[in-house]
Order: sequence, then structure tokens, then C-alpha cells
Amino acid sequence: MYIGGMERLLYKDLLAWKASKDRKPLILNGARQVGKTWLLKEFGRREYESVAYINCEKAVHLEAVFEDFETVRLVRALSALSGVDIRPGKTLLILDEIQEFPRALTGLKYFCEDAPEYHVVVAGSLLGIALHAGISFPVGKVDFLRLYPLTFEEFLLANNRALAVDALNAKEWDTLKSLSSMFVEFLRQYYYVGGMPAVVSAFLDGSGPAGIRKMQKQILADYESDFSKHAPPHEYARIKMIWDSIPRQLAKENKKFMYSELKKGERASKYELALQWLLDAGLVYKVQRVSKVQMPVRFYEEPSVYKLFTLDVGLLGAQMDVGADQVLIGEKIFAEYNGAFAEEYVLTQLMAMEKVVRYYSTNDSQVELDFVVQTDSRVVPVEVKAEENVRSKSLRTFIERNRELVGLRFSMKPYINQQWMENVPLFAVQGYFK
Repeated sequence: MYIGGMERLLYKDLLAWKASKDRKPLILNGARQVGKTWLLKEFGRREYESVAYINCEKAVHLEAVFEDFETVRLVRALSALSGVDIRPGKTLLILDEIQEFPRALTGLKYFCEDAPEYHVVVAGSLLGIALHAGISFPVGKVDFLRLYPLTFEEFLLANNRALAVDALNAKEWDTLKSLSSMFVEFLRQYYYVGGMPAVVSAFLDGSGPAGIRKMQKQILADYESDFSKHAPPHEYARIKMIWDSIPRQLAKENKKFMYSELKKGERASKYELALQWLLDAGLVYKVQRVSKVQMPVRFYEEPSVYKLFTLDVGLLGAQMDVGADQVLIGEKIFAEYNGAFAEEYVLTQLMAMEKVVRYYSTNDSQVELDFVVQTDSRVVPVEVKAEENVRSKSLRTFIERNRELVGLRFSMKPYINQQWMENVPLFAVQGYFK
């Protein structure tokens, strides 16, 4: 589904929601500025006769509208507020920036129970909603979807490379090998631009590297503004310390997140609430270590040991102030950062596919798997290499000890199946797991 030059793959899930006989009010979650409002408005414009859009941050009289949850009165009041006659099945009602007025969430329960014929969606970062006293979350009464920044596949589609995406999804390895220089060039661009819709749009419109970085820096500034706006005052400093530390810790050889890196002697327990705010906001992904590489991986999680990643590889580059020449021209794509960008890229693609992702290492750190990915049928030990030099003993050592498993390595080398391990080009992460 093309939207303003970009195709968002989540559109098909919105269509399925609209057609479902068991449809409930929908919460579209995701970090700020990943395109939730844009996507919902376009979905409403294309699939409904009318759209009733209400921004909870700007709308007045919401307290009076939601003074009770009698749905006939609610529909009448929301129609008056939006200026659109809200009709069952004909109108898409969008309540945006829901975190600014979380009482409206409680109203979704009553739309589900008393007026399911109305098509209602809400959007927002949901930052801190769990901490709003007196708010009853409509557990079991809503559907959920989550929107992420554009993936590399969506970035290719935005650049009119639909046939290339078809080849990726078909796993046409010989074709992909012959086109590898094209894919690598787009991968370089994606590493720099990332997947934030406004940034991608500016790139497509011809904005240069300096303009791209300026936009990314503004998004980062907006996020920090959200920290101060939504977080309790005593948590702001801790949230910012974690956020600022992630790029530095990803550049270490051992990427386990260490609170002692924030301040000597600091304990994780002091930062639990701050980290949860970042996770709730969708700005940070936590990848926990597992003690065994077996299904189901959740049984073997070690809650206190994890790596932290940010939501977008382009924003990570902006946080690190990595120059365009290093990304778009240099021979080695971020190899000097201990593979931080390659791991960030792979992880964000997997998260957008909503895969179950963990990592594994021995206590002596002699063997470490960058990721452990659970699919419907197997658990996959994954190694990520930022370049063509793929010498590493960890994956081989692990597979020699666990011969029932087959390893997976993402690198800049072409596809090869060595029986004990498959090597897959970095640009084919999504295609491999489809």
C-alpha cells in the first residue's frame, strides 16, 4: 500500500482488522514520529466514507465528552467535536495522541461491549499511561497493532525497487548475488537515513546528508522533550542517562548493558522505572540473555542480563555523530564500531517482524551468539558480521557443541549453505525469515 511515495506493510493488517467479524477497538502503538497518524488518516481516507479525527492533545472539552461512557451520548459528542457524523461501518473514528487523555482508553471498553458496530482506532506512544492513577485499561476489550520505523524492505519499496524486494522474499540467491552491489548501496543509504518516515520522505525529495542529520537531530531533541514532559521529574535524569549511554555501550566489544558505565557503582534496580519508560515509549528494545538455546527461549531468560538497542539505525548514527563519508563512501561499513550498526540494523528488522529475539553467551564470554531467534519451528543461533571478514570461532564452537542446531550468519558475503551454518547477506534479513 503506497502512501505518499512510501509503502507501509502494516496496511494489510489494518485491512484485516476492518474485515474481522470479531473486530474490537484498535490501539495502534509505536514510538512517536513513526507515522501512526499519517497511516491511520490515509487508511480512513481510502477505506471509509468519512474520517472523524480528534487530537487529544489539542481538542478542548474532552473532559465533558468523557464524563461518562454511555456510547450513544459519546458518539453524538464526538461527532460534534470532530464535525463529522460518525456512522457505524462508514466512519473511521481516530483518537490521536491518546497518552494526553488516557481516560479515553477506558471508553474503548464500552465501544467494544455496547457499540461494536463503530470502527474506532486510537494512536499514541502510550508513554506513562500505566502510571496514570485511576485509569482503567480495557484489558481484553481492544485489538493491538504496532508500527515501527520503515524497514529496509519498505525503504527499497519507497525507492521503487519492488522487484528487488520480490527477489529477496523469494530467496533467489543467485539473482541476489548478481545484484549485490545495488543492494549494498541501498543498505549504505538505509544505515545513514534510517526508517523514520519524515526523514525517508526528505531523502526521497533530494535532501542531502546535512539535511538528513539535521532532521534526525531534531527527532532526538523531540524525544528528549518528551522525557521531560511525560516522566516524573525524579526519573528524567535517569531516562536520559540510559538513552545517552546506549550508543556508547553498543560500540563495546561486549555489548551487555552495564549500569556501572553510567556511574561507578550504580545498580540496575535504581533505573528500573526509567528503563520501563523508554521501553513503553517504543524507543528502546531490550534483548535478554538466555542460558540455553532451546525452545521456548523465554524459559531460559536471565532477566538481569541484557543488551539495549535503539529503535532506528539512522537515529543511532545521529546520536554517535557518524559522518556521511563513513557510511556512504567508506569501504568498511561501520566495522570500526565493533559491529554496532550491523547488530542494530539486524535487530530492528527482526523487531519489526515481531520475532522473539534473545542472545546467548557463556559466563566466561568465550562463546557468544549475537542473537537467538525463535521461529514457529526452530530456534536459530545468529552471528552478525559487519563486513566480508567473517572469521569468528564463537558460532562454530557453539554448533560443534550443539550439533542438532544449524547456525545463521548475516554478513556482507553472498549466500552459502555450509550445512552446519548458512551465510545470508545482511540486506536479506527480512527475506530470510519470511
